[in-house]
Amino acid sequence: MSKLRIGIIGTGKKQKASRFGYAMAYQHANAYKLIPECEIAACADIVEENARAFAGAYGAKMIFTDYRKMLAEAKPDMVSICTWMHLHERMALDAIDAGVKAIHCEKPMADTWAGAKRMAAAAKAKGVQLTFNHQRRYGAPFAMAKKMLDDGAIGTLQRLECGAGNLYDTGTHFVDMFSFFNHETPGKWVLAQIDYRQENFVFGSHNENQNVALIEYANGVFGLVMMGAPGGENPVGCVDKLIGTDGVIEIGVANKGPALRYRRAGDKEWTAADTKGESIHGPGFIERALADVVVCLREGRKCQLDASNALIVTEIIFGAYESSRRRGRVDFPLNIEDNPLAAMVESGALKPAPDLEGRARK
Repeated sequence: MSKLRIGIIGTGKKQKASRFGYAMAYQHANAYKLIPECEIAACADIVEENARAFAGAYGAKMIFTDYRKMLAEAKPDMVSICTWMHLHERMALDAIDAGVKAIHCEKPMADTWAGAKRMAAAAKAKGVQLTFNHQRRYGAPFAMAKKMLDDGAIGTLQRLECGAGNLYDTGTHFVDMFSFFNHETPGKWVLAQIDYRQENFVFGSHNENQNVALIEYANGVFGLVMMGAPGGENPVGCVDKLIGTDGVIEIGVANKGPALRYRRAGDKEWTAADTKGESIHGPGFIERALADVVVCLREGRKCQLDASNALIVTEIIFGAYESSRRRGRVDFPLNIEDNPLAAMVESGALKPAPDLEGRARK
């Protein structure tokens, strides 16, 4: 079996995690290095020094400052897109046109709802596997919670809650976990409000300061996303809460609580589950995610990180911003094209105080 030739778009530089970067190309590359049928053949970054440093670390023989030239000359079988979200759509469309077999892209999908739909439609039309890095699906606390739920440990699922710092950047993980627990059921409607008084650029895109969003899914399950006080306190008390007819499961309990705990109806105390040392952040999530992406590509089956699942999440997020713009409930399918939060800032409907550092890096 021939090896998959991997191209990395947007190497960035190896750095400490911040709102300007998490060195995701390095994390993708570390995962690829663990997969015997993959080889990192080429990389591209607009800063040549970054691309050369990355190539030296992972043995990529072809180095580019233009990703389009990399696609044309290196002809990778698969690419990872590790850039900021406003670049995702164009890069994915170019990779699809270049004939790649698979694209694994960082989240969120795109900076507009229309862009997200175009990416997914183009990949489907050309038979390209397009996946997004919602890696929490591969973490023990989350996978164990889903198995407990599916096994009926808390009865029938009624409501999902999470405390997300924002709806767009970190929120894409949180809302994606709602889909994970709720069998990829599409949303029916969303009713939301946000507060955006201080500019908050994360990877070059606007993110609100506070939020509350109520979602009804097509199967009648409700989802509630909240971030409360200005200091970032989580009103849910955990990362994810699963509420069933016969009990509750909590993941990532606040104040250094357990990674996973549950309480069945009638129980006086919580029971902590053994996640074998895994927290809500890892280790091993991205490694498992990319391994599964490659297996799905080889076997020709749908991956749980597929663009069709990511679209469910993205529609809810942009729908929540649209609900804030309309000051009312938004029913799906979502009939807008833009990013309502960015549009409200551009129109002057929202006037957050400037974030000078974020603007400098935008």
